[in-house]
Amino acid sequence: MRQGNRVVRGLKVVVLVLLGAVVIGVVVRSLWNGLLPPLFGLPAITYWQALGLFTLSKLLFGGFHRHGGGGRWRERMMERWASMSEEERERFRTAMRERRGWCAPRPDTQA
Repeated sequence: MRQGNRVVRGLKVVVLVLLGAVVIGVVVRSLWNGLLPPLFGLPAITYWQALGLFTLSKLLFGGFHRHGGGGRWRERMMERWASMSEEERERFRTAMRERRGWCAPRPDTQA
């Protein structure tokens, strides 16, 4: 990939993240201000308070991780593992230990 493509892709990511933050902040503020003050008598919040509330809730309850793909990766890896011979599995274990300090899969996941 050329350097110019990386810069353009990076700028697109930054723009999308900023746009997402604006949309999330507006949505959270609108929902809070539209529901909670009339229902529970809580004060209205600003955009920055809404963004902070969203960030806090993600940290406490959801985390900031990517969704999708993780389960499929595991399934594909387990299929590959099941099709390997014992010799191939041992070579794989050895290579992973040397690279990352990885150890063998749990006994309950071996095929």
